[in-house]
Order: sequence, then structure tokens, then C-alpha cells
Amino acid sequence: MASIIVKSIGKIDYQQCWQSMKEFTEQRTPETPDELWLVEHDPVFTLGLAGKEEHILIKEHDIPIIRTDRGGQVTYHGPQQIIIYLLIDIKRLGFSIRELVTQIENGVINYLASLGIEAYGDRDAPGVYVAGKKIASLGLKIRKGCSYHGLSFNFNLDKKPFSYINPCGYAGLQVVNLCELVTQKLEMQNEAVRLSNYIRESMLA
Repeated sequence: MASIIVKSIGKIDYQQCWQSMKEFTEQRTPETPDELWLVEHDPVFTLGLAGKEEHILIKEHDIPIIRTDRGGQVTYHGPQQIIIYLLIDIKRLGFSIRELVTQIENGVINYLASLGIEAYGDRDAPGVYVAGKKIASLGLKIRKGCSYHGLSFNFNLDKKPFSYINPCGYAGLQVVNLCELVTQKLEMQNEAVRLSNYIRESMLA
């Protein structure tokens, strides 16, 4: 039976974490257990491999812009955003990249359903949406049959930096925080663990 280890790492520098993901992927063997890393980043814009600079609308700010090796366009990471990096041997699980994306999205959708929130994915624009607003973004890198990078989920972050970009390459796309959608008080670390468990269950189902 496949297993996936969940590690709560906490706040970590984006580039340091990226380097650690690459090293983990290079050094892993067919027996290495899969891992989900729960992290949080200081403000940073990241631009995917095919990312176009034109989607960065405002550059007069002090937020770093980093071109990275994941798929997708530009997105923003910041405090009070749940980041889950997925270090998964997709070859071992028998997933295509499309199936991996779908299972991640399904985990997020099921998690939100547990809070009474109806959400959905979009095959043409990967991620998870609530009433047309994006709550979770996806960007992955596949190397040697294994994934790294992953999911960013808006918990209660400052949304203003999203106005500096076309989020995920889509002009006018609005984003939403979980805390805007619920009346109960939630604690981010608890919800990060709950969300990761839903994603893990979705992938191991």
C-alpha cells in the first residue's frame, strides 16, 4: 500500500524550499515514500516556465519576482496562504499528469465541501474555484516520473498583490480567501493539515 508522509515545515524562503524540492527529487529512489510539504512564504511572485512577463502588470513594488521551473503562468505567494508541495512518484501511483492534477483538485473540492462550500475545477484552467473566483492554484514540475511544486490555497492572505498581475495568466481573474467564505473562526495550521489529508486521501483512493 502506497503511503504519503505529511510534513509541516512552516515559513520558509521560496528559493531555499525550491532547491530542497529539487534535491529531494534528484536523490529519491523507487522506494522513497512520497511527501507533502506544508509551508508558508513571505511575499513573492513566481513565474512558470512558459510564464509571460506581460502578465506582470505593475512592477513598481518591492515584492521579488522569481522565474521558476514549474508549469503555469504568474502567481503570488504570501503570508496566510497555505502552500502544499507535492513530492509524488506519479509513475509508481500509475497517474498521468492530468490525473494527478484532477486528484489534487478533488481533494481541495472535498475539503471545501466539508466546510459547506461548493467548489469546482476547470479542465482548461487548472485550480479550484468558488463562484467564479479562484481559491487554489496549481503548478507542477515532473522530473523522472516524479512531481514537485504543487498547490497554493488562499486562507486569509492580503489579496492586493494579485491586482499587480493577471493571476495564472487570466486578465480580470478574481481570487477569494477561505476566511471570506466561512463564519466560523479557523486556524490556518489546523486547516493546512486537514486540507493535506483530503488531498492525500484523494490520491490514495
